[in-house]
Amino acid sequence: MSQLRERTRTPRPTPDEAMLSEPRTETGATSALLRTIGAVALLVIGAVHLEQYFAVHFDVVPVIGPLFVLNFAGATLIAVGLLIPSARMRLMHVLLALAGIGLAGTSFVFLFVSEHQPLFGFQDHGYRAAIVIALAAEAAAVLLLGGYLAARRR
Repeated sequence: MSQLRERTRTPRPTPDEAMLSEPRTETGATSALLRTIGAVALLVIGAVHLEQYFAVHFDVVPVIGPLFVLNFAGATLIAVGLLIPSARMRLMHVLLALAGIGLAGTSFVFLFVSEHQPLFGFQDHGYRAAIVIALAAEAAAVLLLGGYLAARRR
């Protein structure tokens, strides 16, 4: 009789598997995908800012240069936090998604402001490839992380 019970039972997950896995629902899979792609968009934002800091010599611009480095650091930290796939991080993922939306939205607005008037004594001109990539990544991050938060509410 005990052999029959052992064969019919489904294997129970170990405690680590139960806590580290995302929910196996369609909404859970969708929200995890939105969170992951939103994190990648944040990494792109950070990479573009770091590239502009070194390649275009924003390191010599007094206030904007350090802000580019801070943007890179913040985007990287937020993205890494969003990429941690743990059920224990659910509240933290919500806070990180809000922070990512704030970072991307602020970068988006400041870029448009610097195109039309001086910002901290600096004014940018023209939409070179790096600016277009940054704008697209910032818009994508806001939409994807906003979608993640909306999917989690359901």
